[in-house]
Amino acid sequence: MENYFNYFTEIEEQFQRRRGGILLLSTLDWALIETWKDAGIPLEAVLRGIDGAFERYEKRPTARKVNSLAYCAQEVLAAAEEMKEAAVGASSSDKSSAKPAGFQTGDIVTFLRRNADLLLTAKLPERPGISGGAAARATAGTLRELASEVEKGSPHLEDLERRLTVLEEKLFAVLLAATPDDEIVAVRAEADRELSPYRRKMPAAQIDQLQKQYLHKRLLEKYGLPRLSLFYM
Repeated sequence: MENYFNYFTEIEEQFQRRRGGILLLSTLDWALIETWKDAGIPLEAVLRGIDGAFERYEKRPTARKVNSLAYCAQEVLAAAEEMKEAAVGASSSDKSSAKPAGFQTGDIVTFLRRNADLLLTAKLPERPGISGGAAARATAGTLRELASEVEKGSPHLEDLERRLTVLEEKLFAVLLAATPDDEIVAVRAEADRELSPYRRKMPAAQIDQLQKQYLHKRLLEKYGLPRLSLFYM
């Protein structure tokens, strides 16, 4: 895992700095950042892309401000491709698996146990044969087990992050199945409305992933569930 545990914060700060004013990122923006993280796009490529998008925008004769990170999507993908081409043949020995500064064992243990507590108190949807509560309890139990394992020795962050990702995906699948269909349809319609101005700027695969991430984030917000990834420590 690349040492990009400040991935979200740096992107938010760069966007706000280039925009020239504080603008809270929308659900769509946060979901977009997640698609970049999940796709393995380096932080440097995202920051370059934001710079490139604003440099191009600032040449236009307009007084309007950029109000969504989605405006930068094409430039981010182009910057990532350029970096990928430049890195061909580079040695993999430069990649470090060391624990990033600030991610101490105690911090990770606290994070895992806090999330377990939040899961146990959440009120999740139920349907015949599908129990959100049972899924939350099972996930909480696994998080406590992971916390105990981490306490016993220095954790391998890459392996831990993979396990947390699997837990979150399983929990999301239960939420999706247990939440009433009309609520899911409403969230998808909301995502479509927010994505509408940017559809021509993004490839279809990214649009599909962004819709999924948007729905994911909205459901977690609705039920007050924590993000399990170490990126949210």
